[in-house]
Amino acid sequence: MAHNQDGPCIELERSLPSEVAVISSFVDKLTLLLKKCGCVPEGERDVEIALREALANAIIHGNHEDRRKHVHVTCRCEPDELSISVKDEGKGFDINNVPVPTAPENIGSVHGRGIYLMKALMDEVRFEEGGVVVRMRKSVGQTTAKNARKNPPE
Repeated sequence: MAHNQDGPCIELERSLPSEVAVISSFVDKLTLLLKKCGCVPEGERDVEIALREALANAIIHGNHEDRRKHVHVTCRCEPDELSISVKDEGKGFDINNVPVPTAPENIGSVHGRGIYLMKALMDEVRFEEGGVVVRMRKSVGQTTAKNARKNPPE
């Protein structure tokens, strides 16, 4: 944890093996840390779901569950925003060739909803380095304000 003039800043870097089984434990621990540090309000599940999707995509589609490869996660929490990047060791992909999951021909597909969910739940989602890196950002202030409107104090 570091401090800047606006308040505390948390930065975490972690390398995970390309095993689907590690996702839940890692996300649960990181989410708990973020909530305790005030980076994510209680009851906020958007970041958790988006991170699970990004990790699953990196492990399954990026690294093809190759145990010799890793997924690298960087998480940074500043007073006004949370940013997370997930990088795999795969060949990448073209974001423009990803089918739209809400199109009638794709409604029955079992794949293709992860990117859609990440974009719906986070304030910003960018794919970089040919698709091997996904950067997600969530404004902490807007999240808190949005939850306050949904759940006004009694």
